This record gives sequence, C-alpha cells and structure tokens, in this order.
Amino acid sequence: MLLSSLFGALNGAIAKILSDSMDPVEVVFYRNLIGGLIILYSLQKIKVSFNTSKIHLLFLRGLFGGTAMVLFFYTISTIPLGEAVVLNKTSPFFVTILAYYLMKEKINLATFFALIIGFIGVIFIMKPFGIEISLDHIFGILGGFFSAAAYATIKKIKDIYDARVIMLSFMGVGMLIPLGLFLFTPYVQFQIHTDPFIWSLIAFMALISTASQWLLTKAYSLSKASIIGVVSYTNIPFALGFGVILGDSFPDIYTFIGIVLIVIGGILVSKKTTKSEKRD
Repeated sequence: MLLSSLFGALNGAIAKILSDSMDPVEVVFYRNLIGGLIILYSLQKIKVSFNTSKIHLLFLRGLFGGTAMVLFFYTISTIPLGEAVVLNKTSPFFVTILAYYLMKEKINLATFFALIIGFIGVIFIMKPFGIEISLDHIFGILGGFFSAAAYATIKKIKDIYDARVIMLSFMGVGMLIPLGLFLFTPYVQFQIHTDPFIWSLIAFMALISTASQWLLTKAYSLSKASIIGVVSYTNIPFALGFGVILGDSFPDIYTFIGIVLIVIGGILVSKKTTKSEKRD
C-alpha cells in the first residue's frame, strides 16, 4: 500500500508536469489510451469470460471513474498537488452518504461525527473566510464524489467481472469523455505533440498508475481493509512533497488543519465501513 500510495502521488506529479505542455483533459485521454492497451495485452495473454447481465453497471463504473479522473487531473493543473489529492480523498465520506441513500445502510453517531470532521477539513482547505470560494476546489470535491460513486458501483460488480475488465471499462469511457469534450465543446484543445520527452512521461504515467492499481488490489487481498485504508493516506505527504518539489507553496496553517481533519475523518469512516462489511 505504501508503494501504491507513492506511485499514485508520482502519477499526480507527472500529470502536473504534463499540464504545462498539454490540456489536462488531453492528458487523461492519452493516459487511458496507453493504460487500456496494457490491459488489452494482458487479456490476450490470460482470457476471461464476459457476463453481459450487468453491463450497464460496468458502463456506469467507467462513466463515474472517467469523470472523476477528468476532474482530478484538472484540479492538479490549477491548485497545489497536495490540496488536489486531499480533496480527492473525500471519497470515503461520499461513499458513506451514498450507501445511506442508495443501499439503506445506517449511519451511527460515530460515523456522523467522522463525516462532520471531514467536511470541516474541506472548509479549512477551501478557506471561504470572507473570500470567494474557488471553483477549482469545488471541482476537486466533485472529483471525490464521482470517485465514491465509482467505488460504490465496483462493490456491485466485483464478483461478476475480472478486475482487468472493470479497469478496461474505466479506461474506455475515460477516453470517450475527453474526446466528447474536444469534439463538442470549445474548452478542450488537442494538439500534435512531437517531443519524445512528453510521450515518455505519458507512457511512464500509464505504467505506474496501472502498477498502483495492482498494488492496491494486492494490498487489500493480503491485509485488513481497516489497516490498508489508514496506510492509503500516506499518499497525501507524498503528494505534498512532490508538489513542493514542483514549485507549490508549503501548505498554510488552514490547509494543514484541513488535511489533518480530513485524514482523521477518513480513517474513522473507513474503520466503521469495514466493521459493517464484516457484520454483513
């Protein structure tokens, strides 16, 4: 999990570097294109059966995950890397809320308290103390929400589809969304890139993000989810470190307090979620 967190933070750092040369949505397209080719090659080597009964949920997983990635890569290009990663880590809170409304799971007092702690942390990071709330931070929170929706969908299909098929659905829709934004909106521009350094960064990003996902899956298969959930928050200091190296300012006191609150709230929510899954 430590390696997965490190690779995940490094993936964000590379995306931030690439955003200086290309549109963040364009980065999403090429990252998913190369990642998808890796998965297709894997499926050629070890074939799996395909069940069409839940294909709509497979598409939804791709739609939610692809939207989350577009929003995440956009916020990486506009706000400090550490803040973008922290806002994306609000997903456990949204998972709990979605489980309450969609799956009728109960929220006890301790979980409710953890949610309050987490969202107070979000307020500290956004710093709306008499100033205009940043739209970029709102996009970061929306990215956390769509990540949560993707996780909730995975819970429905993880026993039906091979993990590589689920990843391929995410990467496939993750290519269609940038293409749609390019073709039908004036906000995204694709360019022809001839610099081999840019393509080497894109290929490296696709490789380490795929490795990060594999390490994450392996970690959850080897240890308790509650422990892995806590260790997963190490990607925040990794991201902060990479961000400072790339020129981001060190977090101010409000941002630091917000980070601490989100981590505490996220760990408490993860522990409560794990306990409820064990009872089920």
